[in-house]
Amino acid sequence: MDTLSPLRIGCGAGFSGDRWDAGLPVARTLAAQGGPAVLMYETLAERTLALAQLRRRVQPDAGWEPSLANYLRPVLALCVKAGIPIVGNFGAANPAGAGRQLQLLAQELGLGPLKVAVVEGDDLMAALAPDALQSLLPESLRGRELVSANAYLGAREIAQALRAGAQVVVTGRVADPSLALGPLLAHFGWAEDDWDRIAAGTMAGHLLECGAQVTGGYFADPGFKDVPGLADVGFPILEVHADGRMVVGKADGTGGLVDRRTVTEQLLYEIHDPRAYLTPDVVADLGEVEVTRLAKDRVEVRGVRGHPAPPTLKATVCYEGGWLAEGEISYAGPNAAARARLAAQVVRERAGRMPEPPVALRCDLVGAASVFADDAGRWWDGAALPASAPEIRLRVAGACASREQAAALAHEVTALYTCGPAGGGGVRTQLTPRLHSDSCYVPREWLAPRWSFVE
Repeated sequence: MDTLSPLRIGCGAGFSGDRWDAGLPVARTLAAQGGPAVLMYETLAERTLALAQLRRRVQPDAGWEPSLANYLRPVLALCVKAGIPIVGNFGAANPAGAGRQLQLLAQELGLGPLKVAVVEGDDLMAALAPDALQSLLPESLRGRELVSANAYLGAREIAQALRAGAQVVVTGRVADPSLALGPLLAHFGWAEDDWDRIAAGTMAGHLLECGAQVTGGYFADPGFKDVPGLADVGFPILEVHADGRMVVGKADGTGGLVDRRTVTEQLLYEIHDPRAYLTPDVVADLGEVEVTRLAKDRVEVRGVRGHPAPPTLKATVCYEGGWLAEGEISYAGPNAAARARLAAQVVRERAGRMPEPPVALRCDLVGAASVFADDAGRWWDGAALPASAPEIRLRVAGACASREQAAALAHEVTALYTCGPAGGGGVRTQLTPRLHSDSCYVPREWLAPRWSFVE
């Protein structure tokens, strides 16, 4: 293995709803440039995993990323031919099921059987008996109707699978940066206590994990932070060296932007403490990081330091949360804002008379008072609404204990058609089962991470 050459890691997705075609320019760039490379997909969030667990309750072989084939069909043959391993958390609640889907996709594409590895062991509900799990969780989570309980695994098993020749590695809940750190451990052979390099690899994964956020997507703000070619924004490629230095770039022939600002924003994104970023693999310290522009769309990051990994793992626990009722109606023309506010007052009053009033009720006047309003409606109840607003969309949302209660609240919005105020139209309602989530720390010995090949 060429452990002296830098490893280039490209990202094809930053969340479950990301663009399906974004990975192809990345894969083409990696293949054209040659040398050691890996293509990474990050498609799993806390809510995504809980929804996957719900799907698996209904269909035991489901629970993996539903867009798996959409993401990998454009790139799989190219990556296999070029010898570029793919690493992704497509497994969600069912890594083995995702592995089987990948083998089916390979057959469909005429590639024959692949060496697909799956990483498992993050599911606390599978690892522990229900009573034991309840007794070990924090007091705030005991007695809940749990939907999912998953710990964030690290990079070790990903690295082991790649060393064994895996062409695709599928995980469930691992820490997002571990998707990049695993390939780096496999490529460079860094020791597991080489904390500075492991921290650098972790921050490489952090820069990659949100896809186009580091290449101008989430950065763009016209007139203040202009980004060219945003409709074709390129996804990132990092060139990581053996000493932990990394250069951030993007796919060839794409739009977007990589500069010190985009890289700095993503470095600090979701970092609770820049000097102590806790992950399963290391505690990363960004206090001495240097971010330097090398050329157009090429930025070097160096100086990441690391400290020993924490003794516990973070776990996210999702549990049943009742129902969400949503209803919308539009008001247009003269006095639209006042009519919309009156409609909200009517719904609030009638909701309070229900045999089971909503647990919480929020009314937003979209276009006048929504993003900065509050659940209780105190902010916009006393606010001066724009008299000249040509149209206002009223949104009513209620947290309800039962589906029947949610349906009754949604019906109150529909009834505004003729019960007034004047001129309402375009009603739309929706009922959604709710999930609540909470986080806690669990001892590492609760989990037994493992990997295996899927035939």
